[in-house]
Amino acid sequence: MQTRTLGDRQVSAVGLGGMPMSIEGRPDEARSVATIHAALDAGVTFVDTADSYHLHADEVGHNEELIARALRSYGGDTSDVLVATKGGHLRPGDGSWTKNGRPEYLKEAAKASAKRLGVEAIGLYQFHRPDPEVPYADSVGAIRDLLDEGVIERAGISNADPDQIRQAQEILGGRLVSVQNQFSPRFRSSLPELELCAELGIAFLPWSPLGGISLARSGELGPEFAPFLEVAQAHGVSPFQVALAWELALAPVVIPIPGASRPESIQDSARAAELELTPEEVERLSAAG
Repeated sequence: MQTRTLGDRQVSAVGLGGMPMSIEGRPDEARSVATIHAALDAGVTFVDTADSYHLHADEVGHNEELIARALRSYGGDTSDVLVATKGGHLRPGDGSWTKNGRPEYLKEAAKASAKRLGVEAIGLYQFHRPDPEVPYADSVGAIRDLLDEGVIERAGISNADPDQIRQAQEILGGRLVSVQNQFSPRFRSSLPELELCAELGIAFLPWSPLGGISLARSGELGPEFAPFLEVAQAHGVSPFQVALAWELALAPVVIPIPGASRPESIQDSARAAELELTPEEVERLSAAG
């Protein structure tokens, strides 16, 4: 598979988002592990998770532990796999989401994530979502401290706007390596952040790059995105492959992380890294929706 740069590491151009394997509608563990193994078989070397990817209040870190077990049980070499996790966004267990960007909380959360992942230092740790009750500089300052202390090897932020990206880059002393925002054919409001990351040389990681779990499970992008289906038919591939290939074509810093809960879905997504779209096709898809 083609690779892209994330900080000082080369990772697969398409990653794996672990969220669907741990929240509502999640599969049994055997299928989840098979999905992660299928991703590795397909050449995926970047896996995204978070301590909040769980269903019940008493299973914080469910997805982190699942990924750690799957990596340990994989028959091949996993030394080149970079696992990214996040902290600062919580699920109380009632289906809602809350935020906690307090520095002391983030530091403890990162250490707990490292323990669940079974690593001495987390490969990439990202501040999950800004907390309106905590100054952003304080939250990112905690990420900087974790980096300085060696608890994490690389630092990133998620759900950030352009000003927050610039602020984080300054606080981290130029060591910000990733921004993880929602972006897909349906959701394009993070295009300014994508373009800023391309300008700064920071990896941009689209979450829900296929439009969300329910849309991906339906097997369709929606009628307003007919050009994606038409381009897919012309190439003999799925419209989801075209969506990911389009995102990859927007900038060399883009690394989509489609969520998956079935082996065949991540294998299909991984093939997007080898799909070459013409400039005319990219322009047509950019105008769709």
